[in-house]
Amino acid sequence: MMLSGWGRFPRQDCAVNRPRSEGDARALVCTGPLIARGNGRGYGDCALNAANTVDMLRLNRMLAFDPANGQLVAEAGVLLDDVIRTFLSRGWFPAVTPGTRFVTLGGMIAADVHGKNHHRDGSLGAFVDWLDVLGADGEVRRCSRTDEPDLFAWTIGGMGLTGIVLRAAIRLRPVTSGWIRQITLPAPDLDTAMRLFEENAAATYSVAWIDCLAGGSGLGRSAIMLGEHARVEDLPARLRDTPFRIAPRRAMAIPFDAPAGLLNSLTVKAFNAAYYRRQVMARGERLVDWDSYFYPLDALANWNRIYGKRGFLQFQCALPLASARAGLTALLHSISASGQGSFLAVLKRLGGPAGPFSFPMDGYTLALDFPVSPRTLALMERLDAIVVDHGGRFYLAKDSRMSAQTLRASDPRVPAFVAMRDRLGAATTFQSSQSERLQL
Repeated sequence: MMLSGWGRFPRQDCAVNRPRSEGDARALVCTGPLIARGNGRGYGDCALNAANTVDMLRLNRMLAFDPANGQLVAEAGVLLDDVIRTFLSRGWFPAVTPGTRFVTLGGMIAADVHGKNHHRDGSLGAFVDWLDVLGADGEVRRCSRTDEPDLFAWTIGGMGLTGIVLRAAIRLRPVTSGWIRQITLPAPDLDTAMRLFEENAAATYSVAWIDCLAGGSGLGRSAIMLGEHARVEDLPARLRDTPFRIAPRRAMAIPFDAPAGLLNSLTVKAFNAAYYRRQVMARGERLVDWDSYFYPLDALANWNRIYGKRGFLQFQCALPLASARAGLTALLHSISASGQGSFLAVLKRLGGPAGPFSFPMDGYTLALDFPVSPRTLALMERLDAIVVDHGGRFYLAKDSRMSAQTLRASDPRVPAFVAMRDRLGAATTFQSSQSERLQL
């Protein structure tokens, strides 16, 4: 069938297999090169293999839960949405979550996802206790920080290229309500936004929407949203007896692909200006339900259709703290000058390093969406060069078009990752279209 990532670019005709058991998955490993795929929420070609894409959604059982420490044991095809629906009412929430709840546990591990709390808590890998990994030899190995620690470390953030994650044990965090105390802080420019991030480093959650088309004195104007899990005593009296009862949002479906050219410099600039004014008016503290705070885009089913039938590209980089201001300034100048703005532009403060091939570093990350076009592809080449010049790197879970040369120029860890794959015998068995493009 024709498959793509969430960005709908590139599209590829893939043979798809859907194992129902560990035995089914083991049999597939013996047939030749393949890649595991979760719910297809990686943005590019990281979960595509023309000869054998292994759909893990049928391996979706939750197997055990320990209420003493919040440890959940589950198969790789379990959706984060199901975890939240099952455990939030019992007082548990994911310790780390990406910007959508429609991802699988296996996909989250492969990308070592980070959330709005990375500056304090790190990425998902910090909350993984063990993994069952199906290797190229057909054997399943349980690995952890003490047993087969190299396989454990490289698998978290390894984009499915070390083996197939079958099961995992992750830890959830205790919460006493389903509400978030959100504080909105408008920032008229990039310097102010970065200062606010640093001044609020103690906040559990922090994220900023950033206007990437604003220029001049308004370059990098933003709205920073801080968040804390609300305690029962933080809630109004009418909510205290049922702190987890929140009316579910109805996702609004986008029934067709938006016309080409709908997202242009004029429409995006108008949207960004209106959105910034709205955030200025909303400054201060208010209660927000968990779904609206963590997953605002999930309210729009198939929001990727906004970009038209050609799809979109996401550009996400991490810049080290020492060069983050200069790098972000250069990136925003280049984007503003191009007139190719993104209305889904996110800035976050990252904490220290994660696994040996994970994306985050101590600094800042900027994520931007652009409709696919020759002009966008040319712009991204310029943005790549800026990131490399400032010592940054790129998020493989969002990549769909980077070159192997750019990857190696940005990430000195690549040779060690390639050598590890060879050592495990994984290179000939676990292959994605992305790994072939990036020569991993």
